[in-house]
Amino acid sequence: MDFKLNDEQRMLEETVGRLVRDGYPFDAREKARTSELGYSTQMWQQFAELGLLGVPFAEDFGGFNGGGPELMVVAEGFGRGLVLEPYLATVVLSGTLIDALGNDAQKESLISAIVGGELRLALAAYEPEGRYDHTHVATQAEKQGDSYVISGRKAVVLHGDSADKLVVIARTGGETRGREGLSAFVVDADASGVSRRGYETIDGLRAAEIHFDNASGELLGEEGGAADALEASLALGIVALCAEAAGAMEVACDQTLAYIKERQQFGVAIGKFQALQHRMVEMRMELEKARSMTILAACSLDAAPQVRAKRLAAAKAIIGKSGRKVAEEAIQLHGGMGMMEETAVSHYAKRIVMIDHQLGDLGYHMQMLESLLYVDEDAA
Repeated sequence: MDFKLNDEQRMLEETVGRLVRDGYPFDAREKARTSELGYSTQMWQQFAELGLLGVPFAEDFGGFNGGGPELMVVAEGFGRGLVLEPYLATVVLSGTLIDALGNDAQKESLISAIVGGELRLALAAYEPEGRYDHTHVATQAEKQGDSYVISGRKAVVLHGDSADKLVVIARTGGETRGREGLSAFVVDADASGVSRRGYETIDGLRAAEIHFDNASGELLGEEGGAADALEASLALGIVALCAEAAGAMEVACDQTLAYIKERQQFGVAIGKFQALQHRMVEMRMELEKARSMTILAACSLDAAPQVRAKRLAAAKAIIGKSGRKVAEEAIQLHGGMGMMEETAVSHYAKRIVMIDHQLGDLGYHMQMLESLLYVDEDAA
């Protein structure tokens, strides 16, 4: 695929690159990671000031009016810095769902607050029994007067521990598993009937298990009409994760190469050994595969639904396989140093591996590919 950034996309890439280089050194990242919140509110405000929180939204809300390629550029830059802030949870997953389903008043209120850095959101979609299946929803929403009450459980809600509001997928009809009857609601995170148990994942991010017990929610869009918009937001999320992984893989390759050039054994740098040179080449090949598939995914968001699903599954599967290869090689070529918390490459490896487990892992997306094997690509 012949893909080149246009002038605006290059400016966006330079902005993110400069921000990560100047404002996100590893020691600053570690200080933010070990804080009570788990990330830096000052950095979040810088995202807002630079317009990064508005990338996928319309100019009417102060946004960039960007699509898959713009999101890819931002996420890849964030991957290079192992950014901790809730960009994926707030902007990509929750914000775009509000943008697709919300009425004018909801969008004016919520999206403007997102773009301004005043509102942090989390998407509560997945459930313990459903694993990676976003249509497995047992959480129920019932109408009471002019509002709805929601009851159920949500699992691994990314940044759900610190979000101001939750975008909750609940069922207003249909069976436990199925696209029919899925609805989206905005729920105040501190509302009565909402209980959250937050924790840190192995890659340093935060997540939460959330229980809803007759919690009041505000409907987005029409009852039972959230499935298409949810899948579109999850597709954007997959593009962002693939791009973030590519950025992290690039740094892992660079740091590993620098290390084997410096590490001495028998009076010579181990990077002189041909076997290690071959392993570095393999790491770079895996990186290029991952980057190429990310570009394909980012450029496929407007394709026919089944074609989009097939290409996204292929991209996420490659990211899972290639990412694990790069992460494992980076650790092994660093030796014991690669296992230390004080060594940055260990954190890159953990994040790369964890990305495989977000929005569907290698096994899940290989099954998706198998089910979509005979989809006609010409339908794009």
